[in-house]
Amino acid sequence: MRPYPPCDTNRRLTDSARFCVLANEKQQRLKARLPRGLADRGPAEIAATRDMLEKIRVVYERYGFDPVETPAMEYTDALGKFLPDQDRPNEGVFSFQDDDEQWISLRYDLTAPLARYVAENYDALPKPYRSYRAGYVYRNEKPGPGRFRQFMQFDADTVGSSSPAADAEICMMAADTMEALGIKRGQYVVKVNNRKVLDGVMESIGLGGDENAGKRLTVLRAIDKYDRLGHDGVQQLLGAGRKDESGDVTKGAGLDNPSIGTVMMYVTAQSRDTNRSTVANITSNIALGPTGQDGINELEQFADLIESAGYGDRVRIEPSVVRGLEYYTGLVYEVELTFETNDEKGRPVRFGSVAGGGRYDGLVGRFRPEKVPATGFSIGVSRLQAALTLIGKLDTKPAAGPVVVTVFDKDRLADYQGMVKRLRDAGIRAELYLGNPKNMGAQFKYADRRNSPCVIIQGGDEKAKGEVQIKDLVLGAEIATLSKERDDYLKKQAEAQFAVAEADLVKAVQDLLARRGVSF
Repeated sequence: MRPYPPCDTNRRLTDSARFCVLANEKQQRLKARLPRGLADRGPAEIAATRDMLEKIRVVYERYGFDPVETPAMEYTDALGKFLPDQDRPNEGVFSFQDDDEQWISLRYDLTAPLARYVAENYDALPKPYRSYRAGYVYRNEKPGPGRFRQFMQFDADTVGSSSPAADAEICMMAADTMEALGIKRGQYVVKVNNRKVLDGVMESIGLGGDENAGKRLTVLRAIDKYDRLGHDGVQQLLGAGRKDESGDVTKGAGLDNPSIGTVMMYVTAQSRDTNRSTVANITSNIALGPTGQDGINELEQFADLIESAGYGDRVRIEPSVVRGLEYYTGLVYEVELTFETNDEKGRPVRFGSVAGGGRYDGLVGRFRPEKVPATGFSIGVSRLQAALTLIGKLDTKPAAGPVVVTVFDKDRLADYQGMVKRLRDAGIRAELYLGNPKNMGAQFKYADRRNSPCVIIQGGDEKAKGEVQIKDLVLGAEIATLSKERDDYLKKQAEAQFAVAEADLVKAVQDLLARRGVSF
């Protein structure tokens, strides 16, 4: 066989090498993918969150709370997230070891970092110390529907006051926050209970002390399911156990009938009248020891404060509320949305609890020799935002994009940039098109995708006349839906693009934005 000439051989080797390089590049190219339990957010959702947070901030500051910000990472021991009797962090937090072998974790909530901040700056802070903070928290847990590894909370806390008035203010502020966000009275309720009363009930049925901690936890978890399972379901969980609709059996607490009766009497003690009536129902039916009676006294003071401030219809003492089984030490509360709505597929949705909190008198004391009482609550921003979106209280439509100054002649970029600056100086959001200027259609398409209200055009003819063309994209989109045979078609088409003197550019754009209801 006749051999290839050297040039052909070189070419063949080059082609082969090029194929190998391309194949290797394809194999090495990373796949763009998002880890489970996390979510990207676009401009519309971010704008809706910003609007929501601002409304919450206004209420918090009206109550005298000041902002504070703590880092996303803390020493693991400050978060209280070491496993018992071990020197490694709880699996529920994202952790790493620093170069000095100290464990550091992403914050699990916003409360533990606040406790560290207050303890570290205790002498410099006014007491009581009232603060609020918003930010992402991180959970190293198995993600699922509506369960994320990163989500936002918005907290408010009062540190340094043991008065039930501090708890009452937090609950009143929670109610005012819901209404500031557009949730009407009757569509939400702030439910309140006291952990001391719960402990007193446990003692009354013989479940006090460390030796009964496991059984006590089972009882408390059963009570916590009252809203979902109702009277019969909780009663079964307090006894032998409960079989659900699928046939699965949940083992019960194994209480005897008298003890079950006492717990159910407590759980169903809420009065339809006043909060004071609910407290009276508890004390008249259950013999509480000193711990429980201390909680009753706090509930009575709380009820009087709430009633005198006119919040008795929105803030209700509810004996079935159980929060933070190892976290809270006194009054506890949660905000529940009571309305039912439908999701985008028409399925019924009930959001339930969107915020919660309570008194945590032991958390700051981990760092200080003295006792430091504290109380606060946290809004689950993502969950509440989803609810507000479904009932139409948050605008999730894309916000108006910038006015786009197109490039008709690439040799006149300085002129076009000057137009952009004039618009920006007037407070108008504007940008210069920075893509390939050869195709005007591509520039208009870009402006459409940016949701721009209008574009600015100046070619050679317009420059010679001292004019610019303004293309109204909002009206243009409206025209696209009209029949060409309609009388107003040609009229609107003429209005959709018009010429103005270059000197009047800013005024003309301001007038167009006003007509379209766009503000920056």
